[in-house]
Amino acid sequence: MRMFRTAFLGLALPALLAAQGPVPELLGLQATLIGQDLRPFPSPYAGPNSLTGGGDRAVTQTYGAYFGVQLTTRFQVYLDVELFRGSGVGKTVGLAGLPNGDAVRQGSGDLGQSPYLARLFGRWTLPLGGAEETIGRAMDQLPGRVPARRLVLTAGKLAANDLFDTSAFAGAPRTQFMNWSLFNAPAWDFAADTRGYTRGLAAELYQPGWALALGRFQMPTEANGNQLDADLPRAHSDNVQLTLQPDGGPVIRLLAFANHARMGDYAAALAGANTGANTGVSTGVSTGASAGAPDITATRRPGRAKRGWVLNLERPLDPEGAQGLFLRLASNDGRTESFAFTEADRSLAFGGQARGRGSEDRWGLALSIQDLSPGHRAYLAAGGQGFVLGDGRLAAAREQVVEAYYAWAPRPWLRLSPDLQWIRNPGYNRDRGPAKVLGLRLRLSV
Repeated sequence: MRMFRTAFLGLALPALLAAQGPVPELLGLQATLIGQDLRPFPSPYAGPNSLTGGGDRAVTQTYGAYFGVQLTTRFQVYLDVELFRGSGVGKTVGLAGLPNGDAVRQGSGDLGQSPYLARLFGRWTLPLGGAEETIGRAMDQLPGRVPARRLVLTAGKLAANDLFDTSAFAGAPRTQFMNWSLFNAPAWDFAADTRGYTRGLAAELYQPGWALALGRFQMPTEANGNQLDADLPRAHSDNVQLTLQPDGGPVIRLLAFANHARMGDYAAALAGANTGANTGVSTGVSTGASAGAPDITATRRPGRAKRGWVLNLERPLDPEGAQGLFLRLASNDGRTESFAFTEADRSLAFGGQARGRGSEDRWGLALSIQDLSPGHRAYLAAGGQGFVLGDGRLAAAREQVVEAYYAWAPRPWLRLSPDLQWIRNPGYNRDRGPAKVLGLRLRLSV
């Protein structure tokens, strides 16, 4: 463990040497290794973005060091440094519900293999009176006491799902469900670069029994892009979330979002293919669509919008919060292209987490179902390519994912999790699959 700690400090401390004033506090170190085996499955045909029918094996590694500093009584700054190596099975394409939450899709530029700045943001808290509550030490959370009634402003580089659509039982792919359709609502196309981060501003109002959050974040310049768009009037994501938490009752989160970006339009892409208009100069990076197929990148225009909503329910089953049930239901309009998270326009997920044999052991079981809008289905059926999907044709059906895991924790700093995922109609295509993914996750954290 000493070598583990030393390696992380060497990774992150250089970024803090210029800091003055209060000394930054180390909030955590982690290393997560995920190995997965995609078993061969029936695949009568495949396209450029198909899940590999012949099977595949892959390993991902992520390392992180997390710091926080209390600059004033009300203002905190957080800095996270991470390192990613490896790749997901099947080139991390071919599914809406990709099987490895740590896997990074290849974007339009070279991500490199060096440590990177994951988060750097400030958090300012304005007390509004009333009783105080205790919060514990966690990644991006300094321990202490905070007023139950408070206004919190957050600004900087972060992940939008740090603040919105969170879940105690299905929100952490390094310790809980790994499938992309289970740690967030896949129909919430949340603002992010290829690694999953963005820049923005959020305001959260906390009151006993309820909370309201507003956030505006930068969108990428293109689908699955590594660069965030500086054209803020026409490229941003607005999110509003109401959280209700009555005493002893379920947690209810209602999220609405509106994304604005240089997106393509499915109907325009199909019309262009029928008239030959898609053969002109594209306003983005080509998806690799075959000749005569619709090309969504040729229809990209600034300021297009995608709107949607998420219903997120959470029901703890014990006072400690170790056991509980969750449900997510989400939808977006499906007219403009999927742009930042994954390709889904409708989604439903439900399941739960329970205690295992050991006091810190956990196991989970969940099902997700995702679907496409009529325009999105027609685009893929005509041979179009998205940034994740594209079999060259499509026998449309809902994609379904079942995931089960057991997290064995023999030590507080060690967690070993075997994982099984069964995927029906991969890429929304009933002609292919079902696919099975066997996984093993090793996590070290202090």
